Amino acid sequence: MGGLLRHGGVLLGRGGDAQARGVRGHESDAQAWGVLGHSGCLCTGGVVGGFSYVDLVEGLRDGQFYALKRILCHDKEDRQAALHEVKMHGLFDHPNILPLVAHCMVEKGAKHEAWLLLPYVKGGTLWSEVQALREKGTFMPEQRILLIFHGICQGLQAMHSKGYAHRDLKPTNVLLDEDDRPVLMDLGSMNQARIEVSSSRQAMAVQSLGCVLYCMMFGEGPFDAIFQKGDSVALAVQNPITLPPTTRYSEALQRLLSSMMMVNPQERPSINEVLHQLEGLQPAPAGQDTTQI
Repeated sequence: MGGLLRHGGVLLGRGGDAQARGVRGHESDAQAWGVLGHSGCLCTGGVVGGFSYVDLVEGLRDGQFYALKRILCHDKEDRQAALHEVKMHGLFDHPNILPLVAHCMVEKGAKHEAWLLLPYVKGGTLWSEVQALREKGTFMPEQRILLIFHGICQGLQAMHSKGYAHRDLKPTNVLLDEDDRPVLMDLGSMNQARIEVSSSRQAMAVQSLGCVLYCMMFGEGPFDAIFQKGDSVALAVQNPITLPPTTRYSEALQRLLSSMMMVNPQERPSINEVLHQLEGLQPAPAGQDTTQI
């Protein structure tokens, strides 16, 4: 394990020392970079939400890049929400859930910033990949969809196994690494759901998964056009979804998507059933005999 990151004696948690490379030139930012123990030069930075920023930082000892998420906390409620996100990261050690490398709370006068040091996932979000394909006039091939979607389902299953729901599953909250391994992020939206008791919560998660799958197949969400026209999405979700006609994808994949988007929650498959169907759609590993007797 690398050295602990410090600021005025405050420990950020585990992880290697990191050199900030997102300094914006403001005094408050320069002071905040002291949390990582070093100053640095500008690399990249940007707003990811109304109250948070993400900067790219580089580890001094390991040379690895990390994403530093800075959450602006205006009051006690904001601080509690940020610490809740930290807690959610600590619950999981799963390849399809974004881990937390280090964290701390930084005082900025009367306000605070929660700093979360996260792995840098180079591939960007699933949504950015879908957009890039759309701009090229192409769509994601089925085998790639199956690979990515299987990982998303596994990450969600891991959350459910501990009684938690993500609540904001969408393509912008799924990162892709260089090997197309999906990683679920934005764990601050999670809450304890006792899914083993309430099947309705799992049915909602399956519908959200269906929306992600729909986006991967057709380049947009099933309700995007309705939202853009200003019509009611709340009413739209109460009506059956008609899939666009396509020959790009197998009938089995299209049936799976339709089942996940059923209006009646009780008619939707469970997460485990979705995973079972996905494994049936994926090709067998090279050299494995699939002959059935």
